[in-house]
This record gives sequence, structure tokens and C-alpha cells, in this order.
Amino acid sequence: MKTIIVVGNGMVGYKFCEKFVAREESKNYGLIVFGEEPRAAYDRVHLSEYFENQDAKALELAPENWYSDNNIKLVTNERVVDIDRVKKSIATASDKEFTYDYLVLATGSSPFVPPIQGVEKKGVFVYRTIEDLEDMLAYADKIKQEKQNGKAAILGGGLLGLEAGKAVMDMGLEPHVVEFAPKLMPRQLDARSSNVLQLTLENMGITIHTGKATNKILGNGVVTGMDFGEDDSLDVDMLIISAGIRPRDELGKLCDLETGIRGGIVVNEKMQTSDPNIYAIGEVALYNQMIFGLVAPGYEMAEVAVNQILGEEITMRKEIDMSTKLKLIGVDVASFGVPYMSPEKGLSIIYENKTKGLYKRINVSHDGKTLLGGILVGDAEDYNILHQMHLNNMPLPENAEELIVGARGEGGSAFGSAMDLPDTAVVCSCEAVTKGGICCSVLEEGNETLKAVAKATKAATGCGGCKPMVADLIKESLKTIGKTVKERVCEHFDYSRQELFDLVRLKGIQDYNILLDEVGTGHGCEICKPVAASIFASIYNETANKQDTIQDSNDRYLANIQRNGTYSVVPRVAGGEITPKQLMAIGRIAQKYDLYTKITGGQRIDMFGAQLHELPLIWEELIAEGFETGQAYGKSLRTVKSCVGSTWCRYGMDESVSFAIEIENRYKGIRSPHKFKGGVSGCIRECAEARCKDFGFIAVEGGWNVYVAGNGGANPKHAELLAEKVDKETAIKYVDRFIMYYIKTAPPLTRTAAWLEKLEGGITYLQNIVINDSLGIAEDLDNEMQHLVDSYKCEWKEAVETPEIRERYTHFVNSEEKDNNIEFVALRAQKMPKEWV
Repeated sequence: MKTIIVVGNGMVGYKFCEKFVAREESKNYGLIVFGEEPRAAYDRVHLSEYFENQDAKALELAPENWYSDNNIKLVTNERVVDIDRVKKSIATASDKEFTYDYLVLATGSSPFVPPIQGVEKKGVFVYRTIEDLEDMLAYADKIKQEKQNGKAAILGGGLLGLEAGKAVMDMGLEPHVVEFAPKLMPRQLDARSSNVLQLTLENMGITIHTGKATNKILGNGVVTGMDFGEDDSLDVDMLIISAGIRPRDELGKLCDLETGIRGGIVVNEKMQTSDPNIYAIGEVALYNQMIFGLVAPGYEMAEVAVNQILGEEITMRKEIDMSTKLKLIGVDVASFGVPYMSPEKGLSIIYENKTKGLYKRINVSHDGKTLLGGILVGDAEDYNILHQMHLNNMPLPENAEELIVGARGEGGSAFGSAMDLPDTAVVCSCEAVTKGGICCSVLEEGNETLKAVAKATKAATGCGGCKPMVADLIKESLKTIGKTVKERVCEHFDYSRQELFDLVRLKGIQDYNILLDEVGTGHGCEICKPVAASIFASIYNETANKQDTIQDSNDRYLANIQRNGTYSVVPRVAGGEITPKQLMAIGRIAQKYDLYTKITGGQRIDMFGAQLHELPLIWEELIAEGFETGQAYGKSLRTVKSCVGSTWCRYGMDESVSFAIEIENRYKGIRSPHKFKGGVSGCIRECAEARCKDFGFIAVEGGWNVYVAGNGGANPKHAELLAEKVDKETAIKYVDRFIMYYIKTAPPLTRTAAWLEKLEGGITYLQNIVINDSLGIAEDLDNEMQHLVDSYKCEWKEAVETPEIRERYTHFVNSEEKDNNIEFVALRAQKMPKEWV
């Protein structure tokens, strides 16, 4: 029996083992794996999640018994120190010797620590292993015991550096990211996208320092700061170095394998080193003069090495795709193909919205036919399909900008279906699973769920970025054989939201526990509880004050909780119209409670910084001044924006302000699967931006044009024309029906744009229901909407007038005292210059 030794039990070393034992021929080999760390392989990509639960088991790629079950000898906490190529043996630090027939080096990389004076001081860490994280946590606890506001800096603004920034936040320290380059993620992002990312991170509380060269680490034996020269320094209590990686190629150099000038063990397309019996895979391998720091190329290298050892001539591709999609501190960041280029090589189409933290760039050929690459920050929902369009040279729509700003007119999605991809398209790059492999698993092997397909093909088991596309392929494949995918609310209800809505209405159920007993199982969860609350509210128009135990936190307290633990107060200002008396009242109340005020894009005034016990007091005063809740916290109508219309504007075709007020008062308080917004523009100049709202009215010659299912946010979409040149009463009737049909049929947390995009038949089907009554339900929709309109209650008025509800707004269950242990920093003081306060 031949012996294979794998040196390194990281993600790539483990993947080699997994792929090897999956082959029948592996029974003819003995496999020994050495790992320096005291544990089996774990998921280093999601290392920062350790700070959330400190559970190393949750990161395991496989338990230790998996190795023995597959006849693999796992040796942990043991370092290999030498290779004898003549004897074909390796030696360990504990003077043990093992012989091999084939040797696989999967030693990965080590953190690069710049030669900065003072880098050896106590309190300086690298960010690489679970043990590193455990040391950081212990040191952070020590800092917090000694001082109230500890600071930690991260040296490096790349991928790992930003992840380390999240780790610092999770440890309860003030995070600072220090980057030598003039922008964050300099290899992946252009200057504008990096700027958008920086603004987003700064709004989260991470201070960014770019263009900083660290001269030395300050402190007498213990880090106290960083010196940048020219009297520029930063006080810190901890420093985490994340300045890049260096291949762990020392074993290759010891036994005279060919290595690169800047490190890495040279390999050919077979993953063989200069010794044909020794393979190198992962971050230690120098392939085509490149070190690849992503997990997907490492997994591909592992598969090539397995096939080569087993006698198959499968080789590594010459061009390695470095496209990647990441979620950094909750922010989507993705790049694919050529992320940025000069005008001579191609043309760029850019969408940027700094207020929402969005940046989208696609690069196309000069003839507009080929997608060359792109960057997505803040919303990477379309990354998978854009990446596939690039890889498979798929034709672009006539208006290429629709790929990032949304399709216009009746065309629906600009992307088409995932089924349009060729069968050879690699959907899961981590596991090299093609579209054809996924469809075959569904159609020929009978795997009809994401879980079943993932188990059979390994698709979506790596980074998970391909999961949405895999789910779409499963759904579309099942459609071709006349089956549909069951969209369950959660494991406790074997129904979609639409089915649950119908069951609640037909059975007259008004209580969550009764709903669970009659049509569900188990005890429920945080997914189905808010869904049930939304359904009860949509059918019975009950306020969020009822059944408060199943509301999410914002609805429970009728306010959005903010980053510093305070809450927002947002009264309704219908249509944006407000009296001078009301303006003065808001100013007086905001000043009294030291609230930060901001005029929003929805034409109302937000007040931030209210403490929990202050909420009923503030609302009591607002209600006395004639205000109602603005439902800024709810999945319900937010605002109806208006221009000044024909009353004031010389271009106005009709009166928009009174129309907007009428509409906002009509739909206020109505609960729905997601928030929705409206707009009324008095002419086609569109000052109220009605075509980027969930519903909108635009005055034209001969009446009103009605638009539906547009939205801004993370994935902006233009609204589609539902009807044109209709009178006001007809326009309202059509929107009534549209909203009610959306409420009854949309999945949870789905905006109207995404709902319409998935609605079979699209806008034409919706027009037939709303205008032509093709389903015979128009009268029902009209009556149900009128019931909601007639039964509206201001839930904050209800809250302040009901003693048992007011009791929720206390810090302690047995006392009305406030919690003096919570330190609130007024947002006004944070955001405004001192002379303004």
C-alpha cells in the first residue's frame, strides 16, 4: 500500500483529504495528515464569527472522528521540520520520521509582519488562528478592566484587516483601521468604491486612517500607540497586524525545491513541484508566478493533485478567476473579471449612492457587447449572474446600464433566467460544480431541495456565495418537469406566507399560539413570529401593541433602535406638509429631550437619541400637538412624497400636495410583507421621484399615470406603468388593489419590486388582475382595503393611553428608575459641530 503524507491541515489540506477519500481508488493508499495547530481543520474564511460565540466546534470542517472513519491518520499539534527527498521521508519537531510515496505540501501562509520598530511589544497580535483570537480576547478583557474606553488598531485595510475591524467591535473596543495605501482594499476596489465602503464603515463606528506609513510602535514594553512621523500619531491599547501573507515555503527551501524570488513553491499545471513526487497546493503554491489567496483556487488545486496521484491527466487552468464576493462587517463587497480599467480598454457604467452606501460599476467592451468585469459595494445580490455573464461571454441587454439600475418598461429583469447559462458554467467555484451538474442532480438523481443538492454535489457548501443561484436552478429545473418548490415560512409552518395568510383569514385565527397548534408544529421561532404578527395586522388591522411577544424588537417598542442603544421618534408628516406651529412643536420637544434632528428624503423630520423610558413622554407631547406615529419602524407605509404641484409650480399639471396627503392618510398603518413608499408628482418633471417608489402618481395631460413596484434601497428599480391617463378616483382604486394583492401574495420581507419580478406574467398579469379583474377578486380587494382604511388606529396614541402598554417602556420590571449604568452619548454631540449644538 502506498503512503501519501499531507503537511498542513488547513482548509485546502482538508479538501485534498475529502476529495481523495471520495474516490474508490483511495482504498489502495494510506493517508497521513500533519497539522501544527492543536485541532482538526476549521473554516478560516469565517474566522471572525468566533468572536460572536467563541465556539471552535462551530467552525470545524469535520470532527476528528471523520478522519479515523475514513482511514486517515491525523496528527495534530505536530510540526514537520525537514524533508529528505532521497529517502522520501519527513521528520517532525518531536524527532519522528515518516516515509511517503507522495508528499502534498499544504502549509498555506503566515501573516506578514512588517519590520517596524517595536512590533515585538506586548499587545501586538496577528490575525490568523483560533489561538490568536483567544489571546486577543484575553488581552481585550484586561484592557476593559483597566480603562473604560479602550482602543485597538488594525494595521492593514485589506480583506482580513476589515474583518479584524469587526473583531475589534465584537471585543468591545474602539476600532481604528490603518492603511498605507490611499484607499481601502486597494487590490479589489477603485477609488470611488473604496470611498463608499469607507463612509459606510465609518458610519458603523470604525475610524479609517488611509495613506499612513507606520514608523514605529510606541510604548515601554507594552503597545500604547502608533507613530506615523511628522508629529502624527494614534493612541491605541492593542494592535492587530493584517498586512498581508507570506507563503509557508520554508520546507521547500530546506529540501531545495524550486521557489520563487518573492516566495512560494513553484508548481506546474499538475501541481507538481520540481520533485515529481511532491505536490504543493493552496497559498504555498506559486502557479504561473502567482500566489492565490482565495479558497476556490486552493480547492481546485487540491482536486488536480488528487487526480494526478490517482493517474488521471486533469490539470490546472492557465487563467485563475480571482472574482470574489464577500460580506465585510455586514457590507456586501464583490469584484469580478477586470474590476477597473482605463478607457482605452473598455467603458465603465457607474451607479453611486453614498447616502445608502451603494456603488456599482460594470466594465463593458467598446462595442457594448461584452461584460469585462465590475465592482459591487453595498449590494452584491446580482454578483452571481453578472459573474456568469462575464465568464460565459453572454450577450448584454441593449441598455447595459439596466444590469445595475434595473430593467425599464415591461421587460422585467435585465438578466433573464439562470437556466440561460450554458451547462458548463461553473456556478460553485469553491467546489467546481457546474450548472449542468446541479440540474442533473435535480432531474436525474431526484434531489429537489437545496440541502439535498448541496449534499450530493457539494455546491454552496464553501463560502456560500452561490446559494441564491443554486436555489434558482433547483426551482427552474423542477418547473421543467411540472413541479414547484415549496416556499415554507420556516420549519414550524409547512406553508408559504400566502398560504398562511389564507389559513388565518379562513379559520379566523387571531392568536399566534392557536395558529401554531392548528396549522404548525413545535414552539415557533424568530422567523415565523414576526410573519404571523404581520399577517394578523394585515387582516385585522390590529396594532403592533397587540401580541407584543411575537413582534420584532422595533415593532415591540414602536421605534427603531439605534447603534448607541437609543431610539428614534418619527411623527407622520403626510405629503410633507407641516404647519409652522407643528414645526415649532417638534423643535421644542427635540430640544427638551436633547434629540438629534434630520429632515429625511421622505419629507419628514426624524428625531434620534431618545432613551427607552422617554419614548412615551415624547409621544405624549407630540400627540397633544396633533401628530401621529409615522411607522418608521414598521413593515408598513412609510411616506408619500410630493412636489409642490400646480398650487405653486408654474409647470404643475395637477395638485399633488393634497393628493399625497389624501393617499398617505388612506394607507397609514397598513401592515405588509415589507415597508412601502409612495410619491405624487404634479408633472412629468418628476420632482417627487414617484417612479422609484412602490407606488407613484404622475400628473399628465388628461389625468394621472400610475406606476407600481419601484424601489430605491440596496437594489434600485424603476416602477412600471400600471395605467395611464386615469382620473384620481380610478388611480386610487387601482393602487388599492395592487397593495392588497401584494399584501396577500408576497413572501415575507419582500419589497414590491422583487415581488413583481418573481410574479409569473409580470406587469401584464398584474394589470389583468387590478384593471380587468381577471381573477374575479377585485371587489374583495376593494372591500378589504376599505376595512383597513376605516379601522386605522394610531398605535402610539394607544400606547401612551394604555397603562399596561406603557409599562414596557422601563429599564427594570419592578422599578421606574432609568438604568444609570448605560452611558448615552447624544447623537447631536456626535454629529454636529459644537457651535451648532
